[in-house]
Amino acid sequence: MNLPIIFSIDDDPQVLRAISRDLKVQYGKEYKIISTTSAQEALEMLTELKNSSDVVALFLCDQRMPEMEGVAFLEKAIVLFPEAKRVLLTAYSDTEAAIRAINEVKLDYYLIKPWDPPEDKLYPVINDLLEDWQGDYIPEFKGIRVVGFQFSPLSHVVKDYLASNLIPYRWMDIQKNPDAAGLLSINQLTNDDLPLVVLDDGTFLSKPSIKEIATKIGKNPEIIHDMYDVVIIGAGPAGLAAAVYGASEGLKTLMIERKAPGGQAGTSSRIENYLGFPSGLSGADLTRRAISQAVRLGAGFLSPQSVSDIKQKDGYKTIILEDGPEIVSRTVIITTGVDYRKLEVKGIENFTGAGIYYGAAMTEASACKEKDVYIIGGGNSAGQAAMYLSKFAANVSIIIRKDSLAATMSSYLIDQIGHTPNIHILPHTEVLEAEGQNHLEKLVLINVKTKETTEREAAALYIFIGAKPYTDWLKLDILKDEKGFIETGRELRNYENFTKSWKLKRDPFLLETSCPGIFAAGDVRSGAMNRVASAVGEGSMAISFVHKYLAEV
Repeated sequence: MNLPIIFSIDDDPQVLRAISRDLKVQYGKEYKIISTTSAQEALEMLTELKNSSDVVALFLCDQRMPEMEGVAFLEKAIVLFPEAKRVLLTAYSDTEAAIRAINEVKLDYYLIKPWDPPEDKLYPVINDLLEDWQGDYIPEFKGIRVVGFQFSPLSHVVKDYLASNLIPYRWMDIQKNPDAAGLLSINQLTNDDLPLVVLDDGTFLSKPSIKEIATKIGKNPEIIHDMYDVVIIGAGPAGLAAAVYGASEGLKTLMIERKAPGGQAGTSSRIENYLGFPSGLSGADLTRRAISQAVRLGAGFLSPQSVSDIKQKDGYKTIILEDGPEIVSRTVIITTGVDYRKLEVKGIENFTGAGIYYGAAMTEASACKEKDVYIIGGGNSAGQAAMYLSKFAANVSIIIRKDSLAATMSSYLIDQIGHTPNIHILPHTEVLEAEGQNHLEKLVLINVKTKETTEREAAALYIFIGAKPYTDWLKLDILKDEKGFIETGRELRNYENFTKSWKLKRDPFLLETSCPGIFAAGDVRSGAMNRVASAVGEGSMAISFVHKYLAEV
């Protein structure tokens, strides 16, 4: 954390040097001393300090300055730092101005020049004011701040990206946080410029794209090898495991992720059945550990970056990026996982990102405090989200078409939900319509058995339905099943056109696709078990097949 600031202004360089010297001698270890001869320059510096979340503890300024009087400067300065203490340096003849300053800017003290010796005339005054300031001082959050409207889809995208990538930030709702309006004002911005991302160095991005944010915060690492041994597309549990094992076994390894590491598992509030963690762990914690481990072992990580296709020639694989150079690799592991299916219901698209969210969207949970929220889906992800949201919301209702959760959710989660009084199950139910003005306000539900409809007030709707494999981007002729999941191993022999692409004498390895040297692991693979541990197992297993493939080419 940066030190609080003592800011001194005097147009006389000799006097300013004396002030700075005396302040640094006494306070230099606990405060940052900033001095300038220009009141206008001082105001510009204060704007930068405000943007970078620095704090001014005390202003010490001369009354007689050519650009503006000390009182006029303090009037402007306290708009930016209203809690700072104010001391005016005056001559004997300026006492009238000092008295006026007490009334106009709530001056704390006027100090008559000269102040020698400082031990008697300067330090006791400053000590008393700083002690008083410290009593009310609450350190500012030092990091990225996001300013926006709570129900803005663009704001949600920014928050979701930062949270998913484990980047700390402070959310500032423009409608509730007065400091948010202050940030807009000092930077001469309006609500039309939102969302605003203010970085810890004081610079800001207005309505930024994810790539702009990533570039600014250093999340766009360079591609360091002309050729990789293995490129992993997707950074969910399977991809992370493959990166850890590939890098640890000496392979030149690169992992590419279009959104954020962790996949759907990364958004889970609590994974209770992962081996080795008796108290459970969050998806974010698991992701953080895995990313740290993979990078420490030497894996590269490219994110956010989307792959648009894979081409192969003479056994080499060329990964085509949507926005970036081509990457050449000897092998590829596809671990792109699945997306939640879009809910084709009236009103859903209108409020997506404004009260309606696909997946856990834990960044929005605090906005649901003491309100009623709904979840569609009966799987473990839905159950974990319900448990997490129950800590904030007045009521959490899980909407399912079936009689119960027994067939789709782990028993430990069903037990937890059963013992949570503000979680309710709505069986045989579907959403018929979503209604609201600028954000979701109401849901129309229908009982699929009785056809009875009801209207419910809803602050948020979280959707966890279906599992659509993320393979649409893949133009390469890789065999998939009827749902779009990638086929691997001996199952490929069941396809009539398998022999068109497979020219090797051996059968495909267990996780190998119809294109030799290209593997699939995790949820994107046909027949995969949708569990974190199994995805991790497949990711690590894929590396063993990579070694076997490389040994024969």
